[in-house]
Amino acid sequence: MKAHILTITLNPTVDYATSAPEVVAGPKLRCTEPHIDPGGGGINVSRAIRQLGGQSVALVAIGGATGAHLLQLLALEGVATVAFQGPGETRQSVSVTDNSTGEQYRFVMPGPSWREEDVPRALNTVDQATGDGTLVVLSGSQPPGVAKEFPSILAGHIAGRGARIIVDTSGSALFDLVEKPREAIHTLRMNGEECEEIAGSAHPAPEDTARFAERLIAKGVAQHVIVARGADGSVLATRDGSWHSVGADVPVVSKVGAGDSFVGAYTLALAREWKTEDCLRFGVAAASAAVTTEATRLCDRQMTEDLMDACTIRRL
Repeated sequence: MKAHILTITLNPTVDYATSAPEVVAGPKLRCTEPHIDPGGGGINVSRAIRQLGGQSVALVAIGGATGAHLLQLLALEGVATVAFQGPGETRQSVSVTDNSTGEQYRFVMPGPSWREEDVPRALNTVDQATGDGTLVVLSGSQPPGVAKEFPSILAGHIAGRGARIIVDTSGSALFDLVEKPREAIHTLRMNGEECEEIAGSAHPAPEDTARFAERLIAKGVAQHVIVARGADGSVLATRDGSWHSVGADVPVVSKVGAGDSFVGAYTLALAREWKTEDCLRFGVAAASAAVTTEATRLCDRQMTEDLMDACTIRRL
C-alpha cells in the first residue's frame, strides 16, 4: 500500500444491536442477546479497511468505562488505535429490529459535550499520527460543542504535511464546507438528500447530481465530490470528469454501515492508487456487500471482490 491511512472519530460509540418479537410502547420488550460492536464513522471506516485486507490507524476520543470497552473491542478486531482523552463518558447506541415487521429502530445518543480546550488536544494527537502522504478520513457526527468549522480547521491543519483529507460529514459542518470553500479537501462525500438541499433543487437523474457536484469542485469546495443516491448508487465528480456506479442486486438485511464500508473501500483503493472510476466501483461494491449483513458487521472482503463485476460504471 502506497499511503498510510488515519481515520478520526471524535464521537465514537459502542453499538448494541438486538431484536424483539414486536416493538410496541408500554410492555417490557424481551430482546435477544445483543451483538456488540465498536462504532462511529471513522472507526467503522477502519474496520471496513481491515476487513478488506488493508491497514489503517483509528484515532479515537475516549472517556470512562465505555471508552475502555471500546478499545477492547477494537483490539479484538485487530484495528490499530491511537486514543486520546475526550470529555465525559463515551456514548452508547442501540438498534432494535422488530421481528414481526423486519423494521429496524435506531437509537443514537449525542455523546458528551466538548469544551474549547478539547479541540487543540485532538489536533495535537492528529499531528503525532500524521505523516507525509497520509490519507486522513474524518467521518461521522461531531460531538456537541465542536464548532461546525472543525473539518476546515483540520484540513488546513494537515495541509502542510502533504496529507489528503476525505470528509464524510453532515448538517452544519457540511453546509459550512460548501459555503466557505478553502480548497483543502481532497474528497467530500454527502448523500442525495443533502445534495438536493444544498442545491435547492431536485436531482432526478445522476447527470443532475454530477453537474451540481462539478459546480462545487469549480467553486473550490473539494477536488473530488461523491454523492450517494441510495439504491441508485453513487456519483463521483472530479476536475477530469464524472462517473456513476450502481451496486449489485443483493438482498438487503441492514443498511447500517453501508456508507462507512463505501468510504473504507474508496479510501483503500485511493491509497492503492487505483483509477478514479475503480475507486468508486470498489466503494459501491463494499456498500452492496455491507447491506447483506446484520447489525454493523460491514463488508466481507471476498463478497466485495466478487460483487465488483456486478457493479455498473459509466462516465457521465
